[in-house]
Amino acid sequence: MRARRLTGSVAAIVVLSLTAAGCGLGGSDGGEATAGGCKVDEGNVGSGKLTGDVKGDITFQTTNVKKDFGDYFNGVIKAFEKANPDTKIKWIDDPGDAEFTQRLVADAQACTLPDVVNVNVNTAIALTKNGYLLNLDEKAPDAGKPFTNAMWKSSAYADAEGKKVHSVLPWYSGGILQTFNTELMEKAGLDPAKPATTVLGLFADAEKVAKASDGDYYAFLANPQLRIPADWQQMGIEVLSSDGKKFTFADDPKTVQWVEAMTSLYKAGGMPRDSLSSTQDPANVYGQGKLVYGPTNPNFLRFIQQNNPTVYEKTGVAPFMLDALGHTVGAPQYVGVASTSKNASTALAFAQFLTNAQNQLEWAKDPNVVIFPSTTESLKDPFFQKVEGTDPFAEARKIVANDRETATADEIALTPGELNAISAQIQLAMQGKKSAQDALDEAQSKANALIEQGS
Repeated sequence: MRARRLTGSVAAIVVLSLTAAGCGLGGSDGGEATAGGCKVDEGNVGSGKLTGDVKGDITFQTTNVKKDFGDYFNGVIKAFEKANPDTKIKWIDDPGDAEFTQRLVADAQACTLPDVVNVNVNTAIALTKNGYLLNLDEKAPDAGKPFTNAMWKSSAYADAEGKKVHSVLPWYSGGILQTFNTELMEKAGLDPAKPATTVLGLFADAEKVAKASDGDYYAFLANPQLRIPADWQQMGIEVLSSDGKKFTFADDPKTVQWVEAMTSLYKAGGMPRDSLSSTQDPANVYGQGKLVYGPTNPNFLRFIQQNNPTVYEKTGVAPFMLDALGHTVGAPQYVGVASTSKNASTALAFAQFLTNAQNQLEWAKDPNVVIFPSTTESLKDPFFQKVEGTDPFAEARKIVANDRETATADEIALTPGELNAISAQIQLAMQGKKSAQDALDEAQSKANALIEQGS
């Protein structure tokens, strides 16, 4: 598994790490046990499978889904309570704003973390490190069976002793694929049936676009922020050291190749000149029929279908470039069970019920959302596998579902500061003001300085 670092609400997570560091899990002493400094039931920590009746009240927290998916979640809760008559679930939906992590951290430190909680990767890392989530390897040894092997294996995070453990159940993710304007590809002499299979192969095709288009259309936008570090990971570049404490991308010759390819394409006119540092949305430019390659998020297809149906009819889809890595990476949403729960057996049962194949599939079928399950059985359902006609969205659903079977959860997320620092240097190289290697060396130095500063 590739290295991952805390990003996002870093300050709050650092506070959690500092105030709870060393607390972790504590064994019983006179009948008491601790988790993250909180007194808990002995059965919630240590070795041995979790036991206990599924009964009592628990609190379940999601992140900004109640408005659009209230009926679905109320249905899941009702079904669970019906199957377990002595249970009662209180549902809380956090708005998921900029203070989300801080609120969750505060709950954990106050020993009031919701019994079942939806978390992102960064929050899962912090809570696991400090013992606030159940160690599923100990408490539910079979918990990983419903999920794809790649997703489950890569969803393990370090506990207080630095040992990788499973503390969260994979839930849903967005997926990734190639999208392209077939008409423009053909104009450029490219075969839509044979899209690129490597990152540098994509750049080679983009050079053909630059030569054929004469500025009437482009391959994609120039801002490197749209492509890093995703391209680098797919190329097998070690972006971070194994401990996640320093950047190492400048040490790999493949990164120089990538910057040189970006520079060559920019100089050849394969990218709009004014897009080098622009924050314009590539979906909008693609919708105007000005880009050969569109965004890689499957949800983009629905956007184009609704807003630019003429362009949608010309849109083709294909698996994402797997390149040297051999699979895609992502950052799924997770469901964790608080080790501080007073009804941990009930909380665990509900978390597993929520994330089982049937419930994941049901939500994925909602026409108002474009998400992909983490369970093997769900991904094999005809909803994903049966494609009628040549509708791009239906084709994309199958492509991404098949991709999810090998996708891992180890996407590297850069902080805004790191992304800006790295991109600024690459932009200088693309303008011919620095060599690729000099730009990367400076980018790495500046990004490492940000890590040291705790940003």
